[in-house]
Amino acid sequence: MALLSHKTIGDENLERWEPVDSGGFGHVYKARHKDWGFDVAIKILRDGVCPFMPLRDEAKYMGMASCEFVLRLHGTYQGCPPFGRTSTMQQGLVMEFMERGSVQSLRDLSGPPPWPLIFRLAHQVAVGMNFLHLQGLMHHDLKPNNVLLNNDLNAKLADFGLSRVSTSALKSKRVTTDQEQIGGSYKYMPPEAFEASYEPRRAFDVYSYGILLWSIITGKEPYPVADYSRVELRIPLGDRPTCQDIEQMKADGLEELVDLMKTCWDGCPYNRPVFKQCVEVTEGVFSKHRGQIHKAVVEVLARLESPTSNQSRTYEALNDPLQTPEEPMPMDTVDFVKTERPSLKAPDSISTKRMTNTDKAKFVDDNKAKLIRYVTEVMAITEELGDMVHSEACSRIDAKATSMDKMRELFRTLHAGGPRVKAAFYDALEEHQSDLLERLSG
Repeated sequence: MALLSHKTIGDENLERWEPVDSGGFGHVYKARHKDWGFDVAIKILRDGVCPFMPLRDEAKYMGMASCEFVLRLHGTYQGCPPFGRTSTMQQGLVMEFMERGSVQSLRDLSGPPPWPLIFRLAHQVAVGMNFLHLQGLMHHDLKPNNVLLNNDLNAKLADFGLSRVSTSALKSKRVTTDQEQIGGSYKYMPPEAFEASYEPRRAFDVYSYGILLWSIITGKEPYPVADYSRVELRIPLGDRPTCQDIEQMKADGLEELVDLMKTCWDGCPYNRPVFKQCVEVTEGVFSKHRGQIHKAVVEVLARLESPTSNQSRTYEALNDPLQTPEEPMPMDTVDFVKTERPSLKAPDSISTKRMTNTDKAKFVDDNKAKLIRYVTEVMAITEELGDMVHSEACSRIDAKATSMDKMRELFRTLHAGGPRVKAAFYDALEEHQSDLLERLSG
């Protein structure tokens, strides 16, 4: 039975499956619809999670919030994904596939995007959130990973797994569970959400939007080394991401956007603007840069597709350079890597036969973005590396929510360990995900 009245799509309709992401919720795959002739994203809940109610709710919310800046739902899935280890019938959502990953993917630029793209992203997210709130819904998990990008780097809101009807819209109270209180990324949660008596309201999303603006402007993750307990303690006391680097930046409209950002993350929810007010600010700011957006997109895509894009810290314009935020010094050793979308074929294929440790290390370096995106057996591979991964590093890897985040953390160890550890990682990958290794080498 379908989750809703949406079209049900089965295995007979799909081909060319590829894993895209995984986390506490389950798995996301990319597949080609045979009849439609284009790729779709398929979200399936992890084993042990109720397979009906959460997906039905998410489909309902996506249908209610259908607009240009919200991810489109094509239908529901029922079948047995080829990557699964069970023949049990599974249910999921079939959604629009966003070729360029998410705003998190822009971290591969090793610095902020150019101003026209920053201002357009700020505006598109505000418009999408305004539409969502006008439907009486909240997102409740607004962060870079949940703002997806298409081939033109236009933004769409995704992941409504934590959405729910706004209590302020219904004008009624509801009891929240511990899971609801902690729902979403804790670095984007407002101070009131850490209180035991917290009830979800629209102001939660506005606060998250303020932190998201900081992340887009700086190209960084807020509080990169702070754990949950530290954030839970300091955010209610008034701590926010530092604006020292932003204060050195110059751009027409930046001052207005920063003022909006700080108002959005105000400690008092009643002092935060509604998204309609945010849209008024972001529309005015983006209008100052609208004429340069095409050039900005072309240049950013060129940087993202460059083999050295995650290593180079220079910005080379295709024609005249656009004004780009001044790049701040690295905050720490955290390594940000783009989730790359295109084909799995390696740029410089290396034969897997009689490879030296140097060859294996080079293969790992050349395919870093793809490995971060497609390796799913992260902890098994980490355990295979044994003493090469310090116990503290292993704990940090295990604490990450998704396989991509785990791989980003593991790559910090690989980078520090040099060719020997990278070669050992290659051997572990051959043991646990040989099919992926073959595709990358083919």
